[in-house]
Amino acid sequence: MFIKTWCQKHQSIIEYVVWGTCAFLINLSVFTILDVWTPMNYQVANAIGWFLATTFAFCTNKLWVFATHASTFKSLMKEMWSFYFFRVVTLLMDIIILFIGISLLKGNDIFVKLIDQCITNIANYAFSRWYIFKTVN
Repeated sequence: MFIKTWCQKHQSIIEYVVWGTCAFLINLSVFTILDVWTPMNYQVANAIGWFLATTFAFCTNKLWVFATHASTFKSLMKEMWSFYFFRVVTLLMDIIILFIGISLLKGNDIFVKLIDQCITNIANYAFSRWYIFKTVN
């Protein structure tokens, strides 16, 4: 009974972790494939991974995590713009963390990306929960 109550109370966090993990894996997989197996610059590989993961995350966050239903095209566009705006903010964090970790500190690309994703995913949840999909309690 306690577990069921706890899960119901924290449903959006649990769903965010599940779908966020999927987006994380998309981002990390694309980054790793492009960074390791091609001569592509790590920041370009990061941007491509970010775009694919962010598009996936918008759909899953909207439909399942926060379950918002825009009543008009205008409200859908506002929600989408807000989502991408805040994701660009965390992309900037992402770029800075990767630059410091890889270019300045000469860390392993994949290890730095893992640390980076932990930090940016927490920020993404906060932005999504309290600013983007705020119509959900």
